[in-house]
Amino acid sequence: MVDLSLQKRLASEILGVGVSRVRVDPARVEDVADAITREEIKRLIKDGAVYAEPAHGNTGYSSKVRREQRRKGRRRGHGKRKGVRTARTDEKEVWMSKIRKIRKYLRFLRDNKIIDRKTYRRLYRLAKGGFFKSFNSLRTYLIEHGYLRQ
Repeated sequence: MVDLSLQKRLASEILGVGVSRVRVDPARVEDVADAITREEIKRLIKDGAVYAEPAHGNTGYSSKVRREQRRKGRRRGHGKRKGVRTARTDEKEVWMSKIRKIRKYLRFLRDNKIIDRKTYRRLYRLAKGGFFKSFNSLRTYLIEHGYLRQ
């Protein structure tokens, strides 16, 4: 067996791959063994006697299966969570979706003459101040104060 470690090392540097990916054509082993300079190795690479094996990545099948499961809501329980709640869902995003829902509803009530402009403005300010925990808490408030019938 011929020692091709020098040739493989040079080829790996020229090809820009790891030594383990360098392959030698079995029919041209003697030619490769005789080559000891970079120029000779480059010529052999050009001829196809020395080549780099294509890199193969992971199949990704198991990750695809996991992703599908997560899409269904599996594998997302308390035991899988590392960060705090605000690290997983941005507080600002939560606030934005909540306040937009509340403001849209307040506009609807004002435009349909269910509440007057003064009441709208007061409720708007309360919402801005974080008085309503959710859309439902706004509805409960409106019912308790007689602005809406159940």
